[in-house]
Formats: sequence, C-alpha cells, structure tokens
Amino acid sequence: MKITVVGAGKSGVAAALLAKKLGHSVFLTELNSNENYLNVISVLEENKIGFEFGGHSDGLLNETELVVASPGVPPTSEVLRSALIRRIPIISELEFASQQITNPIVAITGTNGKTTTTALTQYLFEVAGVRSVACGNIGVPLSEIVLNGIEETTWLIIETSSYQLDRITTFAPKIAVILNITPDHLTYHGSFEAYTLSKHSITKNQKRTDVLIVNDDNLVSIPKGMGEANVVSFSIENEPSFGMFADEKVLYFVEDGTRIHCLFKEELSLPGTHNCYNSMAAALIARSAGITVSNIAKGLKTFAGVEHRLEFVRELNGVRYINDSKATNVDSTKYALTSYSAPIIWIAGGRGDNNDYSMLNTSITKNVRCILAIGEEADEILTHFKDITSKKCSSFENAIQEAYKEAKAGEVVLFTPACKSFDMFKNYEERGTVYKLLVNAL
Repeated sequence: MKITVVGAGKSGVAAALLAKKLGHSVFLTELNSNENYLNVISVLEENKIGFEFGGHSDGLLNETELVVASPGVPPTSEVLRSALIRRIPIISELEFASQQITNPIVAITGTNGKTTTTALTQYLFEVAGVRSVACGNIGVPLSEIVLNGIEETTWLIIETSSYQLDRITTFAPKIAVILNITPDHLTYHGSFEAYTLSKHSITKNQKRTDVLIVNDDNLVSIPKGMGEANVVSFSIENEPSFGMFADEKVLYFVEDGTRIHCLFKEELSLPGTHNCYNSMAAALIARSAGITVSNIAKGLKTFAGVEHRLEFVRELNGVRYINDSKATNVDSTKYALTSYSAPIIWIAGGRGDNNDYSMLNTSITKNVRCILAIGEEADEILTHFKDITSKKCSSFENAIQEAYKEAKAGEVVLFTPACKSFDMFKNYEERGTVYKLLVNAL
C-alpha cells in the first residue's frame, strides 16, 4: 500500500517507520521548513523513507491509498482536504498503530487530568505486578511501542487527545475513560460540539464486554448508539450504584450499591479535588482490570506524581515553588488554584484560546495575593483581574524574579499559566523545564 504520512512530529515519524517496517511504500510530508527537523531527516533517510518539508507538492497524493495524519494537523489542512475530495481514507496515527495489535487497551481522554491519570494507572498496574506500558499523548506514540515489539498480554494504557480520536475507525479499547469535557482546542475543532464528539468517539467501537468510565459530576451526554460498553462512574457529589464515590473523608468503591472502603482522602499522594477525581478514575480502571482493592490503595498512597503537573520544585526562604506548566487551559488552572491553602503568587499567561477567566474569579479572590502576567495574554489577564495586585512582566525570567521579590515565607509561587505555550516555547514541557531551571537558579 502507498501511505502518505502528514506531519513530522513524534507520532508522524513513528507511524512512518512502522508503515515502512510493515512493508508499505511510505512518504512523509511536513508543512514547516526543514530547519527544525534535521534529526528527523536523518532518521527518514536512514530508513529510506521519502519526504518533503516546507509545503505539500502538487502530485503528493497521486496513487496514495491511505493518509495517516499526525495529531494536531487541522481539518483545514490543504493536504487533508485534498484527500477528502479524492476519497482517500484518512486515519490518525493512533488508529493506524492499533490496527496492528491485539493487546488489551485502556484509553484515557478528557480536557484535563489525562497525563496524571495515565501515569497513575500505569503505576497501579505496576504495584499489582500487572505488565503494562503507558503511551500515546503522554510522550511515546503507540506506533513506537508497536514498532519496537510488545507481548500480546501487556496492557497498553494510552492517553488519547481529541486530535487522535478525531480520525479513528476501528479503535476499540477494552476500558475507556472520559475524565471531563470543558471548552478547549476550539480553534482546531471549530466548536465545542465538535470537540465533544471527538472525545465521545473513544467509546463508539466498544462492545458490551468492554467498560466505559465516566465522571458523573461533569457528564456531557453521550449520544445514543455511540457504543455498547458497560458504563461505570465516579463522583464526589452523588453516589453511583456502580463505580466510585468520595465523601468528605473516604474514597469508596461502590459495587451493586455496596460501599467498599478504599482509603482515606488524606492518604492520597496527590493534592487537590481534581486529583481526587483522577485517582478515582485510575482506581476504577485498575479495578475493572481485576486488581485488588488493597493494591489499588497502596498505589494511590505512594504515587509520586507527574512532571509539570503541580510539581514541587523547591522551597526557598519558606516559599514553595510549584511547576504546573501543563495547565494549558483555564479549567486546569482552576483546579490548581484550589489545591493550596497558603496565599498564592500566581504566574500566568501565554497564548490564549478564547479563555474565559470569569471561571477563576472565586478562586482568585479566595486564594491569590498577587498576579504576575506574561506572554500574549498578559493584558487580558490583568484587565480581567484589575482589582488584584498584579504586574505585567517583560519576560518569563522577569516574572520569576518578581515572584522571588514578592513572595513571603509560608506562601506559594504557583506557575499555572492557563494558556498554551506556543508564544514563547515549543511546548509546555520546554516551558516547565525552563521554569524549574530559573527557580533553581534563584
């Protein structure tokens, strides 16, 4: 088969290498120029995969039988629109890789909490001695896992974004999770309805023997006929008949209306209400996979957390510095701002995505003493929160220096930007890494 891969990011390159290994004729096309892809070009040349950078050639799709789109390549992309006109099938890298395996799959999606829940789930499996691999949007493309070979009995715990789910056809996880859905990536999807539909598609191919785990406190109704999975839920507001429930002190499994004690809330290793939700989702995944309550409780107590998500960096002069660079939207920042009882010096900003800062009003008034704003969205943030002590900073380094001057012993300097990183950094990982370097240099 002649396959065209669109996009030279991690997922696109991994898909191209996998397709080549499977014996297909492969060509990779990337709209951006080649100056930032020198390592990628070396890999493609070494594996005799054709490529082009800086645009899509006129005859690109001639004889192409399948297009594999990297995550984030928008529907408005010239090459994807051309493929649609020619009726060439377009699938995501996730779909392409999943077609090559029979492993049991856990797929986790949601606007916020995906990475933490994916890593925590893999840790719970590890604690119980169940072989598993975390992959997907968490950093290692599924195609790379398949390319390197994996035993059929190993569980694949896949963080799945709306981009990846947007173009699936047969992808059918044994256990699917929808953590929450709030407005995000609307520039890509065009509307909240389209974004929601992409999230819901995680369950569309599931069978009655499969499990769908949903958040009862943030449930955007799943369309009828979307899937046949057995639905279980988690909540802190209403106790489900089957799933998981957290009251003020305890996390319980609820099975056929009967409570089973899991652990006390204060024993959770991760702070904040949002992490209580993430912990319940991961616990239900593990329970659905047959892991014992005692092993689940042990894992929830000892999990160390995820880099760039409420990550403790250091304490200096009695001030705690926290890296929450992964908070790329307002909803995620809302959770972060409620995770600490101490007064907060909030560093925020970057590239907005139709941000609604009114969602943060209560949290800001209650928890934040000072705002330091950076990036393209700085003026919007300062205008909205004009009644809070605040300052526009000329650079990221300037913001951290100002936080150092402003913060008092017992307070928290919290970098939770509520914005994308692309105005100043390549991605949120680079942004978080720079934050940690600057804080550790104080």
